Amino acid sequence: MTPLLLIHGALGARSQLAALAAALEPEHPVHLVELEGHGDTPSTSAQFDIGRFAQNVRGTMRERGLARAALFGYSMGGYVALHLAAESPELVTSVMTLGTKLAWTPEVAAREVSRLHPAIIRAKVPKFAEVLEQRHVGAGGFELVLAKTAALMTSLGDRPLVDATLFGRLAQPVRLMVGDRDSVVSIEETAAATRSIPRGELGVLPNTVHPIEQVRAPLLTAMLRDFLAFAV
Repeated sequence: MTPLLLIHGALGARSQLAALAAALEPEHPVHLVELEGHGDTPSTSAQFDIGRFAQNVRGTMRERGLARAALFGYSMGGYVALHLAAESPELVTSVMTLGTKLAWTPEVAAREVSRLHPAIIRAKVPKFAEVLEQRHVGAGGFELVLAKTAALMTSLGDRPLVDATLFGRLAQPVRLMVGDRDSVVSIEETAAATRSIPRGELGVLPNTVHPIEQVRAPLLTAMLRDFLAFAV
C-alpha cells in the first residue's frame, strides 16, 4: 500500500495533523512531516525557503525508507507538495492539497504579511498567540517563525514558484481542495489552477473555513480516502 505523507501549513506543526493521521492509519501507512523552523524542529538556514522545505520531505522519506509516497499538504504544505511533485516526480505518486494559496502577487503577499505582526496577534487574538508560543518553542519561538514566514510570503509575491508552467509538468493525479468559506484562498484561484494540471481535480468542502482546526475531520478524511482509492 502506498505510504501517505502529511505536511502542515505556515505557522503550523506536525502535531496539527496527528488526528488526521490516526484516522487514516488503519488503511494507509501515514507519516507526519515537520518542516524545519516549525514546532520542535530547528531551522538549518536564516530564511524559510520552499526548496528547503521540499528537501525536508525528501529527508523524511529517506529516514523512513520510502521510495515513493502520496502527499497531502495543508495550506503552505500543499505548495511544498506541488513543488516536490514537479521537481522529483519519481518520489510522488499523487498530491492532495487543502487551502493552498496559489495566486501570489506582491499585493496578495502584502495583505498576508500584514496579518503576521506579533504585537497585533497578541492584542487581537491572545489565545492564538499562546498557541503559537507553545507550538514553536523548539523552533526558536513564534516571533521568529512569523518573521521568516512573512519574508517567504514576500518572496513568493515577487516570484511565485508554483505557477501555470509548473502545473503543466505535473503528471500525477492531483486534487486541489478549498473550503467554500475560506477567506484566504478562493474557489476561483483553486479552480483555475486545477484546469492547468493535466490530471487535476477540484474539491470544494461545504461550510468550511481556512483554519485546519475548524475543518470537519470526517469530511476531510473521506475526501482523502476517496482520492487515494482512485489516484492511480
